[in-house]
Amino acid sequence: MAAPKKGRRAPASQGHPGRALILVLIAIVGLIGGMFYSGTLTPRLGIDLAGGTSFTLAAQNQPGKPNAINETNMKTAAGIMERRVNGLGVSEAEVQTQGDNHIIVNIPKGTDAKQARQQVGTTAQLGFRPVLTTTAGTKTPEPKPSPSKGGANGKAKGDKAAGDPAKDQPGTEQQASQSPSDKPTTQGRAVTDALKKAPSAKPTPSGPAKPSAPAVPPTPGADIPPALQKQLNALDCSTKQSRATAGEKAANSKPSAPIVACKDDGTQKYALGPVGVEGTDVSDAKAVFDSQGGQGWIVQMDFTSEGGKKFADVTGKLATKAQPQNQFGIVLDGAVVSAPSVSNAINGGNATISGGFTQQSAEDLGNMLSYGSLPLSFKIDDETTVTAALGGEQLHAGLIAGAIGLALVVIYLVAYYRGLALVALASLLVSAILTYTIMTLLGPTIGFALNLPAVCGAIVAIGITADSFIVYFERIRDEIREGRTLRPAVERGWPRARRTILVSDFVSFLAAAVLFIVTVGKVKGFAFTLGLTTVLDVVVVFYFTKPLMTMLARRKFFADGHSWSGLDPKRLGAKPPLRRRRGAAPTQTKEA
Repeated sequence: MAAPKKGRRAPASQGHPGRALILVLIAIVGLIGGMFYSGTLTPRLGIDLAGGTSFTLAAQNQPGKPNAINETNMKTAAGIMERRVNGLGVSEAEVQTQGDNHIIVNIPKGTDAKQARQQVGTTAQLGFRPVLTTTAGTKTPEPKPSPSKGGANGKAKGDKAAGDPAKDQPGTEQQASQSPSDKPTTQGRAVTDALKKAPSAKPTPSGPAKPSAPAVPPTPGADIPPALQKQLNALDCSTKQSRATAGEKAANSKPSAPIVACKDDGTQKYALGPVGVEGTDVSDAKAVFDSQGGQGWIVQMDFTSEGGKKFADVTGKLATKAQPQNQFGIVLDGAVVSAPSVSNAINGGNATISGGFTQQSAEDLGNMLSYGSLPLSFKIDDETTVTAALGGEQLHAGLIAGAIGLALVVIYLVAYYRGLALVALASLLVSAILTYTIMTLLGPTIGFALNLPAVCGAIVAIGITADSFIVYFERIRDEIREGRTLRPAVERGWPRARRTILVSDFVSFLAAAVLFIVTVGKVKGFAFTLGLTTVLDVVVVFYFTKPLMTMLARRKFFADGHSWSGLDPKRLGAKPPLRRRRGAAPTQTKEA
């Protein structure tokens, strides 16, 4: 009964090699089609090959922390910047410390340098502050005494008029009373779901003299210190530069001190109390698309256990106050991104930021909040453009060296393996096509950039792939030396060759993975390319080289052992008597 089983097992072990080859062909066509569909026909190059932008960031001490600039904080800041810009770690933006208080950031060409600059320079200092009052973003004129009534009485009446939007500035003040965060802006970052938006004040039928909400801003009193009210009146949020100046001043203020701040789009300005919940109490933040609520792209925040308690406590206190003191200002780097109102305590330890986000802006904000706040603030000292002249010369020399190495491999294969060299070269070609198309598509997908070390990794992969073919070919030739014909030799040699190939590729992939994890900068490109080509080597050998050999074993040129096939039994020193002893000696079956 053993012989019939072997007779049925042989065709099954050979399988359907044509299907595997068709699968590889479909994969190649699909990848090439993806390149044309995305409009990307060449790999994205790193800064050493394509040039780019380099800028230097200088660390600055924060108020109350005179010794914040130290080696630990600088390394922490560089790590956060690197994760923000590189994402998966293969986009080849370089972030490294220089000296005691500088960080160098190199952004390759093809990366949005402006966006990257914002990512690395934003400290992501988040704070939740109670709103004391709010008004329009323009500068508020100082109240003047009436010309007809001087003295103390005139000044008092002037103060009273200044606090009455119906008399002094109906247009401006009424606009202020209607605007607290009920409409998202084009740059909108408003909190919804977890926090309810502040209701708009609506004019009565008699006109704007009777707003539904309290007059804004209120006269200075217990809630608004006169000095803070004066700062609010002087604050101008109408220009980008003035907002940047105000944001820097607010960001450098102590968390325990009240501040004045602009809304990120400049439409509002706020007087805010001390920080109730700090950004360090946010454990995670991510961008998601709200398809059910219809809010578009939002950022979901999860608080730590302690942060959740603080958030619930503060929102519970705000819920008891009147408009606008029941609003919660969410301040990011000195700018108010949202000021929603609170109607009850928010428990559960999470909140949602929404309103006017694009996918990119939501991911940027979630990225900054998720990776953490920078321990230091930075300013850009220098920004320069990097050319690719030196890298181009090195690439040219590297490609020449790679071409010479490949030519030597081809000469060796042809001289030693003859006809089998065609199988090896076809497999190398398939591996090269798969590697090129995948690296090209990874550029726009995950930001992969091909730099000089990555090119080196691809060249090293030629030797790894050639080794796999040689292992399989030698197993086949060993079977022929023992007296077997080509078709059984191809199938019997495969299991042992397969084990050797898998062990060898696993070691190479493990080395690449460890190198990718423990290194930084350009070495990651080498490790990533080496790991990618190692995986592709397994795919090519299993789904192309082996099926192709199975099909060629049925061809007369290879099956009969032509002298130029590389499988000539005479040249290999085969033992013909072993071929004729099928079933004659039981030991042959046991050996098999």
